[in-house]
This record gives sequence, C-alpha cells and structure tokens, in this order.
Amino acid sequence: MIADAALVTRAGVLIAAYRERQRRIVTAESCTGGLLAGLLTEVAGSSAVVERGFVTYSNEAKAEVLGVDFGLIAEHGAVSEPVARAMAEGALAQSRADVALAITGIAGPGGASAAKPVGLVHFGLLAAGRATRHLECRYGDLGRGEVRRRAVAEALGLLETALAEV
Repeated sequence: MIADAALVTRAGVLIAAYRERQRRIVTAESCTGGLLAGLLTEVAGSSAVVERGFVTYSNEAKAEVLGVDFGLIAEHGAVSEPVARAMAEGALAQSRADVALAITGIAGPGGASAAKPVGLVHFGLLAAGRATRHLECRYGDLGRGEVRRRAVAEALGLLETALAEV
C-alpha cells in the first residue's frame, strides 16, 4: 500500500499544507490497521504534522484507548456511524492534534452480515472547535487490500477538506 506512488504524492502535498498552517493530525484506525498513519509518515518531515496514531482494532482498545462507550459498541456495532464519531472524538481528546480522522470498517473476507457487508467503512472527522462529521462508504467486496487502500485514499480526501476549517 505504501508503494502506491499516487497516494504518497497526495500525502506529501497534505503534509506540506498542514505544516504550512502549523496544524497537526491524529488518526484512529481499525480496519486499516495503521495504514493511514503509515502513509502520512512515509513523507519526510511528517513529524511536524502527525501528532500520533491509534490502532484500535479490538472493541476493548476502542473503549480503553479512545474512550468509546461499550454501550455504544453493543448497540450499534464497532462498524457504525456512532462509533466512528466517538473514535474521532476520543482521538482528538487523547492528543494535541487539531484534526482527528477515524476509520472503522469491514475489509473482509469475513466478518460481514447482510446489514454490514464486506467493504462497508465508516469515517469520523473532527476538526477542533467544529462538529464531528461522518462519511459512510460501501466499496463492495473488492478484496481486503483494495478496501483498505480505498479507505486510506478517502481518508486523505477528508483530511484535505478539514484543512480549510482549521
């Protein structure tokens, strides 16, 4: 995934823009397992922008590290809008960043249901002082690697959008 030259180029432009505005990013990743943070830190000088990254793959990690309420997970499932929002909020609260991006989804091949198919990914985005936003994407059963790659590409777009707000 890191070898995707187009994504590395986009990440470089994003890092430069955040650095210029002296803004920092925190990530909270589940289905992408740290790929977004890895991509961002592929860029030289990213330490001025990437404040930290959380890989909260298990429900316990989401609760213990990010403060996501277990009741929220029990009611909606880990792959849901409320949990994606809570992950972003927890990541921002547990960091010194200006923008938080959370990703939770089902990359497959297993773990899906009729209501939550493979390729379903929820994103939470929070810029300090703003309302938490959500995006749901349904990529389809494209294979684990491709779902994760598309989720990381989408996350870059969300971080690009958030820069205008901080």
